[in-house]
Amino acid sequence: MLYNFLVPLADDFSPLNLFRYITFRAGGGFFTSLIIFFTFGGFSINFLKKLQKEGQPIRKDGPKEHIIKKAGTPTMGGVIILLAVIVSTLLWAR
Repeated sequence: MLYNFLVPLADDFSPLNLFRYITFRAGGGFFTSLIIFFTFGGFSINFLKKLQKEGQPIRKDGPKEHIIKKAGTPTMGGVIILLAVIVSTLLWAR
């Protein structure tokens, strides 16, 4: 989306020529997803902990240490990763 908005302006303002390079856009996408993850990651984990009070279901026939270590771990934590990747891809892709 940024590519489509800013590349036509590159004729008037030459620093916008950077948006034509895939390495610049890949770096921008990486840092955008990193910022989104660090900004909203804590909020989403706290929200998921409130939503799932027991946390991740633990199998009875599994290792005994899982009962201690995995108790209260919220599931669906990958949602924030997917959100960060999708938003940064939509912003920086051609």
